Amino acid sequence: MAALGFIGLGNMGAAVLKGFCASPASKTVSLYGYDASAEKKPLLERYGGRFLSSEVEVAEKCEYVFLAVKPQQAGEVLRKAAPALTARSVVISICSGITAEFIRARTRGDLKVVRVMPNTPMMLGLGASAVSSDGLVSPKELGFALSIIESCGIAEIIPSGKMNEIICVNGSSPAFIYLFAKCFIDYAVECGIDEKAALNLFSQTLAGAAKMLSCSGMGVGELIAQVTSKGGTTAAGLEKLRSGGFAETVRAACEACTSRAYELGEQV
Repeated sequence: MAALGFIGLGNMGAAVLKGFCASPASKTVSLYGYDASAEKKPLLERYGGRFLSSEVEVAEKCEYVFLAVKPQQAGEVLRKAAPALTARSVVISICSGITAEFIRARTRGDLKVVRVMPNTPMMLGLGASAVSSDGLVSPKELGFALSIIESCGIAEIIPSGKMNEIICVNGSSPAFIYLFAKCFIDYAVECGIDEKAALNLFSQTLAGAAKMLSCSGMGVGELIAQVTSKGGTTAAGLEKLRSGGFAETVRAACEACTSRAYELGEQV
């Protein structure tokens, strides 16, 4: 029976814990965890896990260690856990900007590392996570890591060298989408439309548009054309977005996000 230990049970760690414990994969796993706040103990115990006394105890008892702490805390946490990590250990990290090289430099050079860039919709079981690993991680070990992540949504494997670049696509993008939504809802309110009605309509439109993107079989350009009539209202709005540098602004936001990820990786 595999042993899985959580180090960090904040919002994201708790979301993964809940999702995993609701999946069939959890039935054959012994569950442990540790958080600097003892207030997290009841949460873990509610899902049949055992709350441990330290990071090192998690590493001692668990083949799989799920690292869910703030990036600024990762170095110290890894240093504490290092003595108990072995060549069999697999660290699954959701720490943004923390590379596999960073983790191994603070633990051991042959440590198996799976990196995950999740997003906050994991809290609703609707996460979209990017996952990477290297040759030290076996297919079986990667499969187990994926079973954890996919219990909270979907996962896509990407090259290990692109984890900072993917952050803007799925990790930070919910905030960008919320800002986009706010602009439309604020406009509706200014026009005298009920805020809740506008929120419901726009939220459902986002959900429907996302489904069209993933399931319609049409490309993005085709989908835009499907909504747009020549000389119509959509065409007028698109022209304003394009002339206002919408695409260039989005690209600049993506580049800023990626650049900051590299900066944070150097600072921790």
